[in-house]
Amino acid sequence: MNALAAPNLARHPLDPEPVRSTKATAVLVLGVVAVGTGALVGGLVPAVVALVLARQARADLAAAGGYLTGGELVRRGEVLALIGLGLAALTLAIAAVAAMLTAAGGPLPYDFPDTVD
Repeated sequence: MNALAAPNLARHPLDPEPVRSTKATAVLVLGVVAVGTGALVGGLVPAVVALVLARQARADLAAAGGYLTGGELVRRGEVLALIGLGLAALTLAIAAVAAMLTAAGGPLPYDFPDTVD
């Protein structure tokens, strides 16, 4: 037998079947919600929860030794959560600029009053 041949990779009959991680699915769903509500600034909460849950899901996937799947779902959910955070930040920046422009054009006079000679 060749010493460089691959070892026998057959699974033991009592090994469990690989299962998709429910945390990975939750990260993806929260990422989609974050993108959907990001422009309304409501996407901040699901985005932050998705990012925290993604960290836990990655640790679970690493600890499972191949019996949990869903790494791609976690990656996509993280990207969507970051997009949701970006949309919320953009909305807050636009609102701040609009508030400053409104305040600048508010009760302040535009010109000095006429003087009487």
